Amino acid sequence: MSQFENDAIFWVDAEKIRPNPYQPRTDFDETRLKDLADSIRQYGILSPLIVTRHEETREDGGLSAYYELIAGERRLRASKLAGVSQIPVVIRSAEDNDREKLELAIIENLQREDLNAIDRARAFDRLAKEFKLNNAEIGRKIGRSREYVSNSMRLLTLPQEIQNGIRTGAIYEGHARALLMLEGRPEEMMTVFRDITVRKLSVRDVEKITREIAWEKARKRDIKPEIEEMEKAFAESLGTKVEIREQEGGGKLIIDFFSTDDLTSILQQLKQKQEESLTAPTEPLPAEDTPGDDFSVERFSI
Repeated sequence: MSQFENDAIFWVDAEKIRPNPYQPRTDFDETRLKDLADSIRQYGILSPLIVTRHEETREDGGLSAYYELIAGERRLRASKLAGVSQIPVVIRSAEDNDREKLELAIIENLQREDLNAIDRARAFDRLAKEFKLNNAEIGRKIGRSREYVSNSMRLLTLPQEIQNGIRTGAIYEGHARALLMLEGRPEEMMTVFRDITVRKLSVRDVEKITREIAWEKARKRDIKPEIEEMEKAFAESLGTKVEIREQEGGGKLIIDFFSTDDLTSILQQLKQKQEESLTAPTEPLPAEDTPGDDFSVERFSI
């Protein structure tokens, strides 16, 4: 197998290449596939596919080779539409584990911006659940922030009808993120979603509508404007929904999380911010601003 474990390009029969079982992408635009097929007929396949080589026993007892796709499923589909019989490939070691196959497929699709937001979120969720990666680790592997991963996975909490709308392009990801402001209010969320599809509302329109609904909810909670601003600041910093509930003599800070790993990442982030705050240099107050006996100074930290 060592002859296959390099970056050399080989030509293999298209019929011997099998799909990647870890392909995160579920939707392929038929029009774009036909356009790519036309291009392949004219110019050929400009970038080789990435595969692993395997052997299996035939019914007659002999061995035959087949190739499992790691990256390039769109090119493979278009090549078959174009009637191409042989395809250029780079053969990776068959020892590549399943997580690496999923990671490579995700990264390729992200680089080409081919994954819709729901398929991307499901891929992240699969990395978290099947391969025990936390959001920070997933983010590092794809060159994105932990918040980006966390916010993507929040889309999976939306009703299935709305998720389908994202996948089919009926609404944009920006619409969906605005709808997340209505978590816990499914009836209002579905009403706004249907308004988007019927009235063709812009993302800004939806943000305004959901903000007004959320503000009405906040008014019913008798939330102070400064508390609402702090909720927004926490949510943006931690990448998840945060609610502050004031009570007599104190209150509660409620942080949404998706898994124990996600909670651990949030805790690590809070610790890091605290350490940065403690190590930050402080400057003495100017002489004219130094508090005298008539003043008291209190320090607050979160």
